[in-house]
Amino acid sequence: MKSSAELGIGEAAARFGLAAHVLRHWESAGLLAPARAAGGHRRYGPSDLTRIGMILRAREAGFGLDDIRAMTGAADPAGRREVLARRRADLLRLIGEARASLDLIECAMECGHEDATRCAHFQAAVAGRSAAPARSAAPARRAGRAGAPRPGGQMPDAVRPPGLA
Repeated sequence: MKSSAELGIGEAAARFGLAAHVLRHWESAGLLAPARAAGGHRRYGPSDLTRIGMILRAREAGFGLDDIRAMTGAADPAGRREVLARRRADLLRLIGEARASLDLIECAMECGHEDATRCAHFQAAVAGRSAAPARSAAPARRAGRAGAPRPGGQMPDAVRPPGLA
């Protein structure tokens, strides 16, 4: 007989707006270990539901499943802190890139020129961006993403100031 505090896989998944296959995947990845009923059916108790919520929150924060497994399975607090520090550095880099993009957009929006690319302030902002030190040699996570470095440090034609090759 099932405990009223335990949910089947469909009920647990629905509680978080997930498909059941997601919970199965997380189990196969070592992130979940639900109890099994006599017939082999998965049973999710309160601690499993808390863990599902934690996994979802970590995913929203940008952690991959490997990092989540390392954080939740690490008996070593230093290993956990290493994963957190790495993600923190990634977020700080992304925040810096987003701020630079926002500055460029605001510069273009506030510009009195009909064509912002002809504005000296906009050109200086773009030139400052192109003079920024190159990111790590590691490839971008997603090919073709906006703002990703281009081969040879080339700027897209749409933002290249006139006279800058």
